[in-house]
Amino acid sequence: MQPRQELDSIIVTAEQMANIEGKIFEAGMPVAALMEKAALMMSQRIQQLYPLHTVSKVGLLVGPGHNGGDALVIARELHLQGYDVCIYCPFPKLKALTQKHADYAHRLGIPYYNDLESLNPCQLIIDGLFGFGLTRSLSGNLALAVDCLNQWSTPVVSIDIPSGLHTDTGEVLGTAVKATHSLCLGLWKPVYFQDQALAYTGRAERIDFGIPLRDIYAILSQPIPLQLLNQTLALEFLPLSRPQLTHKYQQGHLLLIAGSRRYAGASILSGHGAKASGVGMLSVAVPESLKSLLVGHIPDGLIIDCPELEKGAVALLPPLATDFDSYDIIACGPGLTTEATDVVTRVLEAPCPIILDADALNILAQLGTVKGLSQRQNATVLTPHLGEFKRLFPDIHHPEKDRITAARRAAEQTGAIILLKGARTIIANPQGKVWIIPDSTPALARGGSGDVLTGLMGGLLAQNKRVNHPIDAMVATAAWWHAQAAMLAAKDRSELGVDALTLCQYLHRSLESNLV
Repeated sequence: MQPRQELDSIIVTAEQMANIEGKIFEAGMPVAALMEKAALMMSQRIQQLYPLHTVSKVGLLVGPGHNGGDALVIARELHLQGYDVCIYCPFPKLKALTQKHADYAHRLGIPYYNDLESLNPCQLIIDGLFGFGLTRSLSGNLALAVDCLNQWSTPVVSIDIPSGLHTDTGEVLGTAVKATHSLCLGLWKPVYFQDQALAYTGRAERIDFGIPLRDIYAILSQPIPLQLLNQTLALEFLPLSRPQLTHKYQQGHLLLIAGSRRYAGASILSGHGAKASGVGMLSVAVPESLKSLLVGHIPDGLIIDCPELEKGAVALLPPLATDFDSYDIIACGPGLTTEATDVVTRVLEAPCPIILDADALNILAQLGTVKGLSQRQNATVLTPHLGEFKRLFPDIHHPEKDRITAARRAAEQTGAIILLKGARTIIANPQGKVWIIPDSTPALARGGSGDVLTGLMGGLLAQNKRVNHPIDAMVATAAWWHAQAAMLAAKDRSELGVDALTLCQYLHRSLESNLV
């Protein structure tokens, strides 16, 4: 990856961004020059998004700090390009540099208003109230103004971050601007990948105004602690190469333990996900009553029939499934039901890496042994959605308020790799490294989607034993591939047309389209 291209994957906290800017200013870059450069780039982008022939009247919300200064530079440039510009600035005192830009805007004849309603006739609003680092809640007349703006149908472009959002957690601080489009300055901030903020950020893009790489890496530790797994990075891991001389067992052997009489489909879907990964050998352990069904759906797999309980759950694993040395990885959980406690207990003893999903997570929560995972000698991957996460980690309060920190804490507590599912899936390893999947689709909010991911992930990790990429990176790669398939399927069929079996069919199509 080219050095500046790598910046597309880096995420920085408010503190880190402030420290990086501090490095720039220490090196001699004038604050005014940096503001001018960033604001000019945003002005050009806004003109591309909203050309003068489609939008002529623009209102700008101006805050007291440098975010407001950015807005004023944009106001000046749009005015000089022929836009009809007006400004809402409810603050009596501005920072010195921002005040200078305000004075010049006055001299250009740009009208100022103290009431937001005066901007109602505008065809576009630019939000420059507050940038990164805001920690106090919006209140009083300002909060009322933001709430009023959110009732309008006017498109809104936010500078850096929609005003009222916490940079790191995405928390709404009292109230927040609901942007149509956000222009993130310099480097990505966590707010853009916190599920609770997605309704406010709109379509987001990063404006690279040329931060020197040395100033970034002087602040960030290596490896990068918080990183997007974008297409460029994912394709460094995919497709997994194969030598000319090889055989199926050298391409990974996955044991998938899944299904019950009640949830037979989970074993089929996770099996199809595993097959799509290209894994060399797939063994699937299911209740004995499902064996003929699985043979019909996965004829190239080794179907292991297991004794079952009265209600159709796996009672115990037979010798073929407990010969753990024969497998490169075990994926356990889809469709098991919570009756399969003995199965999960046995899998926890396996010397190879394991993936626990769905009912295996619920059983783990019931056993109360989640923190004992740190005693395992090989990698453990947990793949909870938010509800499962809360059951597993009751001491991590309100994880939905900061999913990134919650996943990181869970990984530290357990020594496991945590994949926290959501609109933006978070993957954290025990050393504090976090991967985030930047794009997804609500088409995945459908039964069976997670089963496909478990199989796909298991198959990739089984093959990874030969190439030895970092396991957390491969877990993230599976999630990225899964999301890409869903987005391609949704594009072809609509979000309502992506059932789990269709998702499996699009796994290879999506990889091919990304490789083109």
